Amino acid sequence: MLTREENDLITRTGPGTSMGILMRRYWIPALFSDQLPSPDCPPVRVKLLGEKLVAFRTTDGNVGLVDERCPHRNASMFFGRNEENGLRCVYHGWKFDLEGQCTDMPSEPAESNFKRKVKIDAYPCVERGGMVWAYMGPPHLKPGFPAIEWTEVPASHRHATRHIQECNWFQGFEGGFDASHLTFLHRGDIIAGNALLPKYYQPVPTDFGMLFGSGRESGGPLPTWTVEAMLMPFHKLIALQANRPRGAHIWVPMDDESCMIYSIEYRVERPLSVADIDRSIAWKYIHAENLPGSERCVSNKDNNYRIDRERQKSGASYTGFTGFGIQDCGIQESMGPISDRTREHLGTSDIHLIQLRRYMLRAMKTMEAGDDLPGSDPDSYKVRSSILKLPPGRAFDEAIAPLVRAEVAPAALA
Repeated sequence: MLTREENDLITRTGPGTSMGILMRRYWIPALFSDQLPSPDCPPVRVKLLGEKLVAFRTTDGNVGLVDERCPHRNASMFFGRNEENGLRCVYHGWKFDLEGQCTDMPSEPAESNFKRKVKIDAYPCVERGGMVWAYMGPPHLKPGFPAIEWTEVPASHRHATRHIQECNWFQGFEGGFDASHLTFLHRGDIIAGNALLPKYYQPVPTDFGMLFGSGRESGGPLPTWTVEAMLMPFHKLIALQANRPRGAHIWVPMDDESCMIYSIEYRVERPLSVADIDRSIAWKYIHAENLPGSERCVSNKDNNYRIDRERQKSGASYTGFTGFGIQDCGIQESMGPISDRTREHLGTSDIHLIQLRRYMLRAMKTMEAGDDLPGSDPDSYKVRSSILKLPPGRAFDEAIAPLVRAEVAPAALA
């Protein structure tokens, strides 16, 4: 379990908090690029790390991200006019550019230079992988954009969805690396007993985050290991599955009691098929009825996630919840807005979670010491999830090292 102070450290991400300062040192997904479909289109509200922001696409096609509050009288910039490479507040006409500089102040005398002294908080943005990413940290510490594989494949090779989870980001994040929950929460409908439970666990810290190995007996002389990757500060590369696209998740804090979950499927070697995309939308990540439309799941806490007790009782469904995403949301939200980890009783199967928490706590200490953060080198993100058979006596970290690097030919990891 964690102490209350440690629990606060890993869960709180607002301005001035240790985790919030750490996260602001990385590029953060803010929204999909197609939510700003054209120059001078309507702005979009964005909430990141407890900050209320507005995104807009300029006349030149670039994306800006600014504080929702106009620095004049705190009116919402969401209602602003997006025109001539700037966002203009409709209350008194003050206009701001991508860098947040006030460029026009029609309510002041023409000879006044007051506009040069006024700025709105603004964050630089880039577009990668069909998403707008923001950097919210100190300008002189801005890193290069991470070389995450799915952001570099053609648009036809990837598919992404997102939805809101109504609890703290770390509940979803650490849940993504909880190897034993897969057997029950997600696969209880299709297996009997504990045949697919991991028997072995190998968490490995790296220069970009962590690798999590889970070994299962597979009926042969050697156990089968799946290797998932955690990329700082909130990315996951999902365990490789035969004949399936590769997968990734991102848990982005909106505030301390809600997060936006991005789910990506992609192929390196060819475009996704219609069947790939239909499967992604229909059940694995988010319930189909929520697309398109509200980013809140249709199955949610207000309707008990539409749990079907008859199917659960009959054995037709282990949980009574439909879809992996809803199963995760329902259980993780049931822990409360911010789970009280001082009440936990962790066992052997929780080693991945224990080491993940320790890694994040160490990362904050690394930051406070002024040392280089994990993932400071953008190329360190060139990794993949993998699967392998591990011979007796072979060191786990040595065996996986050549397999997880993204430059390995796709056929070698099939």
